[in-house]
Amino acid sequence: MTDEEPDLVAVRGRIAQRLVGRERELELVLSAVAAGRDIVLEGPPGTSKTTMLKAITAEWGIPLLFVEGNADLTPARLVGHHNPARVLREDYSAENFVPGPLVEAMRSGGFLYLEEFNRSPEDTLNTLLTAMADRSIAIPRVGVVHAAASFRVIASMNPLDDAGTTRLSTSVHDRLCRLAIGYQDEAAEREIVRLRGGVAGTALGERMVADAVAVTRATRAHLDVRQGSSVRGAIDCVLVAGRLATLRGVDDPDTDAYRAVLLDAMIVALSGRIHLDAAADTTREQVLHEIWQDHFVLLPAAAEPG
Repeated sequence: MTDEEPDLVAVRGRIAQRLVGRERELELVLSAVAAGRDIVLEGPPGTSKTTMLKAITAEWGIPLLFVEGNADLTPARLVGHHNPARVLREDYSAENFVPGPLVEAMRSGGFLYLEEFNRSPEDTLNTLLTAMADRSIAIPRVGVVHAAASFRVIASMNPLDDAGTTRLSTSVHDRLCRLAIGYQDEAAEREIVRLRGGVAGTALGERMVADAVAVTRATRAHLDVRQGSSVRGAIDCVLVAGRLATLRGVDDPDTDAYRAVLLDAMIVALSGRIHLDAAADTTREQVLHEIWQDHFVLLPAAAEPG
């Protein structure tokens, strides 16, 4: 055992206190970044990737710089640019260079977190390749920027959404470790919603948490849905349902009025988060109504004796 391993164990324990579940994923990501590796986290939105990275960087006392990958992310936006007004007055110089998130992360030893990694243009990805391979980049009229020891590139990509994405080259894959992160189990998702939904502690609140998690998870298995909702949908469903129940004076979870509250909350919270299959001959609202019927009508009926 090295001298660093006991520290890493302690770090893992402190970070785990900020997360619900994700013990294995935390160990793997923490081990990769502690070993000096860059990594791509592959999974749908709402699977605690950002929460995990925030916890790690907070524990290490380093910044986490977010960049959204899209067609507009040019190398200049990633690396930085010279201030045009100062260039007119002073000509180009290192002093009037405005660093972009990549240079900021390299100088500060932070994590550069590039979301939707595979939506970035190829020339932008090539700029990242240089930073990852050499831990330095050369900037014209500025010089060479060397990365601090704790600098890492953390990329994320959603394997379920390939519209407008770029095919990543072998060179990109060869420089990144990879971890697939899926949805958490139902118990963990209930705990997340319980913590963030603001309704725990009452019979009505606990029922809302259980129902919201169940219908949200059902969106991921519906035959007409290409991508279902993350746990964020369940959180919003509970938040909306709690206020709606107050407006309508609903306090009994075993009533038609409560079930109507949940249906309306589902429409608001989940309809924008599910993506239908291109061949599906239905609407998001119809899909959610089917899921609601399955949960509140068909399943309870099937469970009745006789």
